[in-house]
Amino acid sequence: MGILELLKRGIVYLDGGMGTLLQDRGLRPGESPETWNLTHPEEVAAIHRAYFDAGSHVVCANTFGANPLRFEKDRLEQIVAAAMDNVRAARDSSIGTQEKFAALDIGPSGRLLKPYGDLDFEDAVAAFAETVRLGVKYGADLILIETMNDSYETKAALLAAKENSDLPVFVSNAYGEDGKLMTGATPAAMTAMLEGMGADAIGVNCSLGPRALAPVVREYLRRASVPVLLKSNAGLPREENGWAVYDVPPEEFAAETAALMREGVRLAGGCCGTTPAYIETLVRRTKDLVPPPVEPKHLTCVSSYTHAVDFGDDPVLIGERINPTGKKRFKEALRAGDMDYILTEGIRQQDKGVQVLDVNVGLPEIDEPAVLEETVCRLQAVVDLPLQIDTSDPIAMERALRRYNGKAMLNSVNGKEESMAAVFPLARKYGGVVVALTLDESGIPETAEDRLTIAERILARAAEYGIGREDIVFDPLAMAVSAAPDAAKVTLESLGLIRDYLGCRTSLGVSNVSFGLPGREGVNAAFFALALGRGLSAAIMNPFSAAMLRTYHASRALLGLDENCAGYIGFAAQDVPEAPAAAPAAAAAPRQPDEFRSALQLAVVKGLKDQAAAATRSLLETVEPLEIVRQEIIPALDIVGKGFEDKTIYLPQLLMSAEAAKGAFEEIKTALSARKGETAAKCPFVIATVRGDIHDIGKNIVKLLLENYGFAVTDLGRDVPPETVVEAVQRLHAPLAGLSALMTTTVPAMEETIRLLRRDAPWCKVVVGGAVLTQEYADRIGADKYAKDSMETVRYAEEIAASLEEA
Repeated sequence: MGILELLKRGIVYLDGGMGTLLQDRGLRPGESPETWNLTHPEEVAAIHRAYFDAGSHVVCANTFGANPLRFEKDRLEQIVAAAMDNVRAARDSSIGTQEKFAALDIGPSGRLLKPYGDLDFEDAVAAFAETVRLGVKYGADLILIETMNDSYETKAALLAAKENSDLPVFVSNAYGEDGKLMTGATPAAMTAMLEGMGADAIGVNCSLGPRALAPVVREYLRRASVPVLLKSNAGLPREENGWAVYDVPPEEFAAETAALMREGVRLAGGCCGTTPAYIETLVRRTKDLVPPPVEPKHLTCVSSYTHAVDFGDDPVLIGERINPTGKKRFKEALRAGDMDYILTEGIRQQDKGVQVLDVNVGLPEIDEPAVLEETVCRLQAVVDLPLQIDTSDPIAMERALRRYNGKAMLNSVNGKEESMAAVFPLARKYGGVVVALTLDESGIPETAEDRLTIAERILARAAEYGIGREDIVFDPLAMAVSAAPDAAKVTLESLGLIRDYLGCRTSLGVSNVSFGLPGREGVNAAFFALALGRGLSAAIMNPFSAAMLRTYHASRALLGLDENCAGYIGFAAQDVPEAPAAAPAAAAAPRQPDEFRSALQLAVVKGLKDQAAAATRSLLETVEPLEIVRQEIIPALDIVGKGFEDKTIYLPQLLMSAEAAKGAFEEIKTALSARKGETAAKCPFVIATVRGDIHDIGKNIVKLLLENYGFAVTDLGRDVPPETVVEAVQRLHAPLAGLSALMTTTVPAMEETIRLLRRDAPWCKVVVGGAVLTQEYADRIGADKYAKDSMETVRYAEEIAASLEEA
C-alpha cells in the first residue's frame, strides 16, 4: 500500500525530533547532524528504528540540512545515500507491524531569497532539486519539506520536488506566536499556494507546542482540501546543564495533539523536544480514532506572500492602472525601463484600497516575458497585494508565474482550444485562479445563453487538466454600449446565468462599457452598480475614480456586506476628488500622505531605493548630510520599525525599507567623504552566527537594520568559533555583540561564546536571538539581552549607544 492510499484510509503517524536525540548520543556542539549518517550510522539507524517501533508510519531520513549550499557535490551524495540506507535499515529491522515509509527530509537552506536576501529563486530551486534527485536515486518513498518560515523558499522547494520526482510531497511550515511565517504569510496564504501547486498534504511543524499552534492548525483545517499535518514541538525549550529541555511531557503532548486529530488532522508526529516516547504515547491514545473525512472546500482565492483574497459575495477590486492601454505615460515608462513609475502606480493603487493588482506590460516593441517577470518580482517587493498576471503570451505568463510568490490570478484564457491548451497546464503546475473569457473561435456570442455554453465548455476542459471550477472566474465581457445598445444588458444577464447555473465567480473590466461616450465615469459607475446587483465577484477598475469608489462602498452597504456601514462612513469622510478619464503625465509624482514629511521619507517607508537615492541627492543641495539622517531617514525607519513591532508591517517590507534607506545612506556617505573628520557612524557592533550553525537569515536582517541606524557593524559570518568573536570584540573594543542560532544543537556554542566574552571582554553587552531561544534560555546562558526580532535588537543597541554618549 502506498502512503497516499494509507492516508485516504485514516491517520498517518510521523516521527519526532532528531537533533536533541543525536546530542544525547554524543553529537558535539557545532557538529553537523547530517555527517553522522557517515560517521555514526548505527546511532542514526537506532533513532529511526525507535520511531518505527513506537508506531510511526513515516520516518524522515537524517537529511534536514543536506543541500549543495552546505556540502560539496560528492559529500552531499555520500550523506544522502547513507541517510537513506540508515532509515531503510531501521525500517527493515523494526518490530513495528504498521506500514512503514522512508521520507527524504528537506529543511530550509538557511539563506534568504532575493530581493530580501542574496539567494536567487532559481538557485534555490536548483539546490533543492539536487537533494531531491539524490533522494529519489537512493530510494525515498516520499518527500517531506518542513520547518520552512518563508513562503518563497517553500515554493522553491516544492517546485524542485515536483519537477524532479514523482514522489508524494508533504509540506509543513513553521509559524510564530503571531500565527504567521517569518516573512508574513498567513495559513490562508500558504494553503492557497501549496494546494494550488499540488502538494499532497500540508500543515505545521516546529515553532511551538500543539496547544499554541491550534489556531493555525484550525485555519488549515478550515481552508485545506488536502490532508493536514501537525508536527509541533514539545513546548518551549529551556536550558539545563547545557542541554535543551522542553516543557510539555508526552501525555500532555499526546492529549493536545489528539484533540486536533479529532478535528481533522490526518498526519501527526512531533518536532523539537519530542522522542519515540512521545510518538508511542500519541499512537496509544489515538489508535482507534476515526478522523473526519477530508472535504473539498471549493474556495476561490488568490494569495500574495502575506495573505489570501477570497472571491465570494463581497466584491473584490482589481486595480487596472498597471496597463499600457490608453495610458501614454505608462507606455513611456515601459519603453524607458522606468520601473519606479510602475512601482509607484502599484503603491498608489494599494493605498486606494484595491485588493488585487492587474499587471499588464504588453507593448510590441519590448521584451514582454523579461519585463513582465521583472515587474512581478519588483512589485512583490513593495506591495503585498496578490497580482493578476495579464498577458496573452504563454511564455511571459510562465516566467511571471514561476517567480510569483503566492497563488496568482491569470488573465486570461478563453474558449479557443489553442488558448486552453496553453494556459491550463501553467495553472495546473504553478497554481492560480484563471480568468476565463466567454468567447471562442466564433467570436463573442450575442446572447447570454451562448456565453453560458462557452463557459460550460471551458469548465469541462479545465477539469481534464485537474482544475476545479473554484479556480475559474468568468469574464462575460463588458462591451461598449455606444456600438451595441444591448451589450450591457447581455453582459448583466450572463453574470446571473454563470452565478446561478454554474456556481462560479465572475469578473469584469467595467470601464469598457462606456467606450466612445462622454461622461464615462457616470456610465461606468451605473453599470458597476447594476453588475454588483447581479452578483459580480470582482471588477477591474480605476481606483482613482471617485464615482466608482462611491458606487462600490454604497453597494456594499446596501447589499448588507458592510457591517454597520463602517466602510461607507469611513470612505464618505474622505475628501476624494474626481479623477480625470486619463491620468496626465504629472501623475508620475505620487501624492505625499500626511504622515510623511518628504519624498525621501515616503520612498524609505515604501521601499523605493532609486527614489530614496534621488530624493537624498536633491535634499543635499540645501540640507546638511547628518541633518538628513536625523530628520528624514531615521524617522522613516522608525515608522517602518514601529509597524513591524505592531505586526502591521512584515519582514519583506521592513527589508525593502532598509534597502531604500541604504540607498539614501550611500548618498550621505558620498557627501560626507569630502568633509574630513565627519562621520555618521555610531559605536561598533560585532555580529555572528555561532559555530556549527549555517543559518544566517536573522543575522543578515539585523546587520542591515543596524547599519541603517548608523552602527559600525562587523559581520563575522556563519559558523563562527567563539574565539573569533572574542578577538573581533577585543580588537574593536566593541560595546555590543550579537549572536544568532537557529538550531538547538548549536546553542551550546552560543553559551561558550558568551562565557569567553565575559572572561576576555567583560565590557561587551551580548544580544542573542534565533528561533530556538527564549528569554529563560537567554538568561541561563548569560546573555544581556534576548531579542525576539530584529527591531528589538536595534532598540537595545540604540539604548546602549545613548548611554555611552552620555558617559
